[in-house]
Amino acid sequence: MRSCTLRMSSQVEKKLVDEVSGWLKLFSDGSVERTWTGADEVKPLITAVPPSNDTFIDGVATKHVAVDEENGVWIRIYLPRTVQNRETHNKLGVAIHFKGGGFCVSHADWQMYNHIYSRFVTASNVICVSVDYRLAPEHRLPAAIDDCFAAVAWLGKIARGEKEESWLTQHADFDRCVLIGDSAGGNLVHQVAVRAVACEEELRPLCLRGCVALHPGFVRSERSKSELEVSPDSALLTLEMVDKFLGLGLPVGSTKDHPITNPMGAQSQPLDKVKFPPFLVGVAERDLMRDTQMEYCEAMRSAGHEVEIVVSEKVIHRFISRCFAR
Repeated sequence: MRSCTLRMSSQVEKKLVDEVSGWLKLFSDGSVERTWTGADEVKPLITAVPPSNDTFIDGVATKHVAVDEENGVWIRIYLPRTVQNRETHNKLGVAIHFKGGGFCVSHADWQMYNHIYSRFVTASNVICVSVDYRLAPEHRLPAAIDDCFAAVAWLGKIARGEKEESWLTQHADFDRCVLIGDSAGGNLVHQVAVRAVACEEELRPLCLRGCVALHPGFVRSERSKSELEVSPDSALLTLEMVDKFLGLGLPVGSTKDHPITNPMGAQSQPLDKVKFPPFLVGVAERDLMRDTQMEYCEAMRSAGHEVEIVVSEKVIHRFISRCFAR
């Protein structure tokens, strides 16, 4: 009887529990499959680009550095060639990037990010540090926030000389740091800024001078007008994706009114009780989440914070990914 039971249990098939079309499959044994099964046009955007290390390609060198080996958190550093050519010893400001992907998919070495931030560092003459944080549903929020803040704290140790990373130690001006994130990364920008400002003395001499949230994933339980009226975006954003990714990413039992997704809502800490650096928020006119992004901006301004809004007309969520990654 016992051997029969063992044979039966060993033959139990893992079953599909949930799926986000094209992006993710969750199985009954807790395993997750993230093999892209959607349109071929998306594949080039999500192909991993290996780091070039000390070789400059189109004016940029990249490398990967472990930040938290226990949790598998690493960063991709983008270094512009100008560090080789400068006649002065002035160091470069640092943009700390948090990737999007609904907290459930994407990596810092994806092609679309490599294109965007390679061009960004050459055009702006800055260093970019892109954080590859843990993903849900294996690691639900606030894991991603913890990882992104841990990366900022790690940079603070570099700034104080407690740790050394050759590129950053030699070339980074940690007095000029900004946070930048797209989609779900925009939510992380807000949350990490809250923590960073509360811990600013511990982070010094790293200084956070500003925040950039590009098409942030701010939503609420009640559908906004833009969610109801804007046509489904594309393979990179649909209402189903928003709902399912957040269902898999938010803490168990949470709704979309959770402070991570609705920082302007009643469940969140009042915005006028928090100190923020200046914010720049990018809004796409045809983004499903356009209205809630604007609600966030209005709430931040009403709380006395400096917020600049840039609205891009006739374009969709994360359009820059598709524009630059070609």
